[in-house]
Amino acid sequence: MYPNLYYIFKDFFGVEWEFLKILNTFGLLVAICFIVAAVVINSELKRKEKQGLLFPREEFITIGKPASFYDLLINFIVGFGFGFKFIGLIFNKPAEISSQTYVFSSEGNFFGGLILAILLAGLKWWEKDKQKLKSPEKRSVRIWPHDRVGDMVILALIFGIIGAKIFDNLENWDDFIANPIERIFSAGGLTFYGGLICAGIAICVFAYKKGIKLIHLVDSITISLLLGYAIGRIGCQLSGDGDWGVYNSAYITDSSAKIVPAQKGAFEAQLALHKTYFLDGMVLDSGKNTLTYVTDRKSSSLDLVPHIELKAYSFIPTWMVAYNYPQNVNDDGILIPGNNEDHNRVLPIPVFPTPFYETVICGFLFLVMWIFRKRIKTAGTISGIYFIFNGLERFIVEKIRVNNRYDFLGIHPSQAEIISFCLILFGLFILVKVRLKASNDEG
Repeated sequence: MYPNLYYIFKDFFGVEWEFLKILNTFGLLVAICFIVAAVVINSELKRKEKQGLLFPREEFITIGKPASFYDLLINFIVGFGFGFKFIGLIFNKPAEISSQTYVFSSEGNFFGGLILAILLAGLKWWEKDKQKLKSPEKRSVRIWPHDRVGDMVILALIFGIIGAKIFDNLENWDDFIANPIERIFSAGGLTFYGGLICAGIAICVFAYKKGIKLIHLVDSITISLLLGYAIGRIGCQLSGDGDWGVYNSAYITDSSAKIVPAQKGAFEAQLALHKTYFLDGMVLDSGKNTLTYVTDRKSSSLDLVPHIELKAYSFIPTWMVAYNYPQNVNDDGILIPGNNEDHNRVLPIPVFPTPFYETVICGFLFLVMWIFRKRIKTAGTISGIYFIFNGLERFIVEKIRVNNRYDFLGIHPSQAEIISFCLILFGLFILVKVRLKASNDEG
């Protein structure tokens, strides 16, 4: 696993640059997925603008004004936050905690933050001062929808994180009530669908206010979401962030941290050997068939550890059905013998690598939709197909993932299963609606 860039450079180039430990692999892939999604959205919006489906909007801006107090304050705050954390990561981070944990803590470098805050505020003042006119002028500018992609990405980032946190805490309500501050500001605990819903609402409100026709915007965004999600899941797989499936009891991790086939009784023996790991810190619920992590360690039965036995076919690598995520970013698992790195744990029994499955599925679905998008003439069709595809993909994958589950009328769905089912229905509703509208227009 590559929890941060230090491990990537060490493995591929044989160099050990300690400063690279502050750059998490998952964060880097998330940044890449936002950039790639922005490029795809920009391309699709330009295409629709050329087709005459989207139009520019005239807006008035004031040229030649000096920097306002608000401009300077925003730059000061941004500079302080970035300097406080980034310089703190370089000079103040204790070796025993991860960069991700440090970023979400209250620790940092005050003087580093202050210096960068003053620098950014000063640069803003200097920039505005160069453009200052004796009499500021109001000018009309034409802004196309594709010019607003940067604003949309920022909204998606902010509201995506907020939504992901909200939905994760709703899913883990008891833990949130017990430690609300810790849950809110922790580095982990992000739910994709929460981020998707809240970011989607924020972008739609923004676009509506800017006069952008939502049906064409959503069609453009949904194509990019498949590719962005596929790239984001690469980050989950490479870093080993815990978003994996149930155990594959056809294999075990041996004493040298290698994955080997499980002989008869080996799975049960491995459970017993690492009983502390499998039971301490978990509550096993047979009704919900899931593991719930807790702080008090009182569970005493190994019978309910969720697992599926599936051996890899001869033509595929074992890791595609059973992976033990060595040196994962969460430090989940048992100690790797002889490994003294910051991240030195491995899962005692390999799991199904669900992030890999989602990358393959969503990457393939993106290619299909990208190839056929120009042949789809009815607005809204792409959005409907996306919601159906996304819902089906996640609903199926949830069947081999371990999540907290709800008790509803004798069934025990996870939050993601409920939302994905609703997305399928929503996608069908959109397709029926756009089809009826197209029929009426033809008639």
